[in-house]
Amino acid sequence: MTASDGRADLVLTGGKIRSPAHPSGFVQALAVRGGLIQSVGTDEEIRQVTGPRTRVVELGGRLAVPAFGDAHVHAVAGGLESLRCNLVGLRTRQESLDAVARYCAGLGPGDWVLGGGWTMSAFPGGLPTAADLDPVTGGRPAFLPNRDHHSAWVNTVALERAGVDARTLDPPDGRIERDAAGLPTGTLHDGAMRLVADLVPRAGAAELRAGLLAAQAHLHSLGITRFQDACVGAATELGIPDVFDTYRQAAADGVLTCHVVGALWWDRNRGLGQIDDLLARREQAGRDAGGQDAGAQDAGGPDGGGRGRFRATTVKLMLDGVCETFTAAMSAPYLGRHGERGRLFIDPEMLRAATGRLAAEGFQLHFHAIGDLAVSTALDALEALPAGQRRAGRHHLAHLQFIAPQDMGRFRALDAVANFQPLWACNEPQMEELTLPFVGPERAAWQYLIGTLARGGTRIAFGSDWPISSADPLQEMHVAVNRVKSQRLGRPGEPECADPFLPAQAITVDEAIGAFTSGVDWVNHEEDQAGRLLPGMRADVAVLDQDLYAIPPGDIGSTSVVLTAASGQVVFGDL
Repeated sequence: MTASDGRADLVLTGGKIRSPAHPSGFVQALAVRGGLIQSVGTDEEIRQVTGPRTRVVELGGRLAVPAFGDAHVHAVAGGLESLRCNLVGLRTRQESLDAVARYCAGLGPGDWVLGGGWTMSAFPGGLPTAADLDPVTGGRPAFLPNRDHHSAWVNTVALERAGVDARTLDPPDGRIERDAAGLPTGTLHDGAMRLVADLVPRAGAAELRAGLLAAQAHLHSLGITRFQDACVGAATELGIPDVFDTYRQAAADGVLTCHVVGALWWDRNRGLGQIDDLLARREQAGRDAGGQDAGAQDAGGPDGGGRGRFRATTVKLMLDGVCETFTAAMSAPYLGRHGERGRLFIDPEMLRAATGRLAAEGFQLHFHAIGDLAVSTALDALEALPAGQRRAGRHHLAHLQFIAPQDMGRFRALDAVANFQPLWACNEPQMEELTLPFVGPERAAWQYLIGTLARGGTRIAFGSDWPISSADPLQEMHVAVNRVKSQRLGRPGEPECADPFLPAQAITVDEAIGAFTSGVDWVNHEEDQAGRLLPGMRADVAVLDQDLYAIPPGDIGSTSVVLTAASGQVVFGDL
């Protein structure tokens, strides 16, 4: 079971380590050398490669699993929000206003009020207002995206600076909330966010670097060592800054301890002319990583100084909005919304031309698809590709809230990966108040069909979409297995949701772990480097305080990560 000779740098011993190296699926101990797993086996076997300079971590019987990945996250945006006016997790309008007031107390008179993360369920009808925000912002302009970054809360000063009034037309890909007289009320949806976002001062390099490092520390504390950033490019309509150079510089400086695949942002206003720019970015990241071929999907394993830890081999195509604002593209109208059914943000003909060119250039395609029309349109685009490009690309569809029955079998047939954010697959106020009443019982049953797709042979990967929702894989796995949120995500004393959401769509603990490990590594073309604790693989390990294979499934959400190793370096915790 030994990959190389010599003394280990790090040894984990006395535990229950998930590894396919043993028929039981578990070993006692693991040794690391040079960032790779050197050997796995019994405590006695690993003692043979333990020397006087080896760091030995006694697991005390704890479970160690491959460290988690995340197939869809906005890491730097999450880090920035945590350092700005952070409204994540606040449950009421008043809590949100109090947080904004506290944040503004530390600002200068001309500063913008930036941050976000508010939840729609905290406000009547899901819509905060400028009238609420004006008294607590002290005359400063405010731009605060909500937790899903498909809506922004702005105040009167921001609307006035942007020239947004009753005469301003809704953009084709968004909507301005208005009162009975047509005046903007303070909430902007999707493309309408850009009306104010274009005026927001851009974060500087130092602030973006701080956001990345804050995000990385948070992700490591949750056992995450690799991810796909779902928006690398200036997406002003989402309030997300361009972080391409942030990742490049962090990798060059050796401070990027995660392995990152950047999904380059497809600007739906620029058309096919942007492909040359995307190619140039991919090649630039490839040169940074050590001169690899521009289209290569693998930047190598543990690397000197971390230079190969950022690749830009994917393109993100956002096809629609979200159900709660009626901007998710549906094949039939929302109920009680005067025929509204959302719309595709990218015309199907343009999408087919773009995906054909991108796939031919060796890019992976990463679709945002929430409504059933968006899902079927993405699958249509994949169906138009040559079969070899589909297999090689490992293209994936993220979110997948609504999948029409006729599309279920197409995922496996088209080699499409289903990239779910499992935390959303539960009964919660946003589902009960802002979704179910507007889709009806038939479409309600089309939501987050993880179990059916998994049982049908579709490859499943999980992501968090943090900061839109929690980045904690254990909370997400809790929902994937139980179809209810854990009590840890509620308030003290608040009961867990009583009724599982579509319980037939639950999956097993092992499937959930696999979706955050081997599933992510398949998407990121790293399955030969990470996701399994075997000799020669990257030494990415998460140690948990509870044994997920022994506790009742309802206790998954009470589990925590106590130690994370990335490429053999302990980056969180200590035992």
